[in-house]
Amino acid sequence: MMTALLSTFARVLAAGGTAAFLIYVPSPAYADDASNALAATHKDIEQTFGKVPDFLKAFPDSGLPGAWAETKALEFSDGALTVKTKALISLAVSAQIPCSYCIWSDTVSARQAGATDAEIKEAVAMAAITRHWSTIFNGMQVDFEQFKKDLGGDTTANK
Repeated sequence: MMTALLSTFARVLAAGGTAAFLIYVPSPAYADDASNALAATHKDIEQTFGKVPDFLKAFPDSGLPGAWAETKALEFSDGALTVKTKALISLAVSAQIPCSYCIWSDTVSARQAGATDAEIKEAVAMAAITRHWSTIFNGMQVDFEQFKKDLGGDTTANK
């Protein structure tokens, strides 16, 4: 990796001089920006959870700001799907993986978002029935094209 990077530097110097080389040199400002982003992320996590949970402390510092931004924007915010719907989907997937951490936290999240016990049970049952039929279709090697024809041949479901 370092050899390839040095080789790139040499080609840049030969082609365009030191001005072009400076574009490739890591800047101390980048380290400051990364440090500031991490501090801001920790502050935001503390505001969300009341502290920085141990599992987030274990996450690599270099990736935490991006991972937290993605999680917060997608999982903790309404979008095309409500937070409640997302929590129910996540719970259903978690039950299939299985992930006990996720099952616990997704159940709590779903309840906090207003999901009833009946909605939670139905989400998990949907995951089970989907897995059930997937096992049958795949195990019996049902022809996929015939399956689509049998169910009306509507191809817009994949668009």
